[in-house]
Amino acid sequence: MATIPRTSAYQPKEYLCAQRGDTMKALKHVAAGTALFLSSWAATAGVTFDSVKNKGFVQCGVSTGVAGFSVNDSKGGWIGLDVDLCRALAITMFGDPAKSKIMAVSAVQRFTALQSGEVDVLPRNTTLSLTRDTTLGLIGVGVNYYDSQGIMVNKSLNVKSAKELDGATVCVQPGTTTELNLADWFRSQNIVFKPVVVERLDEIIRAFAVGRCDAFTGDKSQLAAARSNLENPGQYDILPENFSKEPLGPMVRQGDEQWFNVVRWTMFAMLEAEEYGVTSKNVDEMLKSTNPNVQRLLGVTPGMGKNLGVDDKWAYNIIKHIGNYGESFEKNLGPSSPLKLSRGLNASYRDGGLMYGWPVR
Repeated sequence: MATIPRTSAYQPKEYLCAQRGDTMKALKHVAAGTALFLSSWAATAGVTFDSVKNKGFVQCGVSTGVAGFSVNDSKGGWIGLDVDLCRALAITMFGDPAKSKIMAVSAVQRFTALQSGEVDVLPRNTTLSLTRDTTLGLIGVGVNYYDSQGIMVNKSLNVKSAKELDGATVCVQPGTTTELNLADWFRSQNIVFKPVVVERLDEIIRAFAVGRCDAFTGDKSQLAAARSNLENPGQYDILPENFSKEPLGPMVRQGDEQWFNVVRWTMFAMLEAEEYGVTSKNVDEMLKSTNPNVQRLLGVTPGMGKNLGVDDKWAYNIIKHIGNYGESFEKNLGPSSPLKLSRGLNASYRDGGLMYGWPVR
């Protein structure tokens, strides 16, 4: 096994900052945004739904480029699981996926962008947690991808477990749960590391590729996406350890239950469609279904859309234009994508996964 030079023990307040954006900057950025948001929260609560309707589009904050979730394609458009959700929201509100606008925000910028109203919703592969639900004036809507944090290394390092990384340098993004989980895990193993803190994901990947750090940590889906874009993907290993649970999902501002419900039930509609076998290819045929659940989902039985303040055909339109959750996963993350990830925990509960839409009734 290769010997990794031992570095000084991890100190939370003393980072090796490879770029200008360090953790203190990140914390100040979020704190300022939180203070601004809380000062005006009472005056603005409950207006997101009406604001979206009035301006005629949904503004979504997504990652600056995580393959499978939100990334520019060869034509310059945005694609990914989170992008599909954004377009599905536009369909729920307006019946038109083009009524969505994408704004790329960094890990440091994301909460401030939502707090300030710069974006309406944050479908940005963000981990949902108690602290984020209770201290930011924001709230998680639900999980659209169950993930875990891992670590990737170059095979030339000749390590098979993260426990062999004592003394290693590790590239990590500031202002993330990833940063904290990494410190907790290494401390629990009584080993040390030196963080190389880089704000932008694309810069982290470049730093890792040229050897500025021994390892790169992030959600395992993010690591798989990064590896698929490296010059020689087979030269890199994602180690077996799971550092944490990472339930990823969209967030909205607290205080607007109608908008919260629109986002939540847009997600659930895509999950329900997969459960009942309704796809983008057969949705018109399924309008003839005698299953009461399918009839309510597709608006054959009226009333469900009215309860949300939208058209009764909202779910039908989502499935027609975007597809169900399984279709979105398949093209963005599954075997039909460059990542070729298995469904795992993100399979329907009927197939042994955790994905479960609440009843549309």
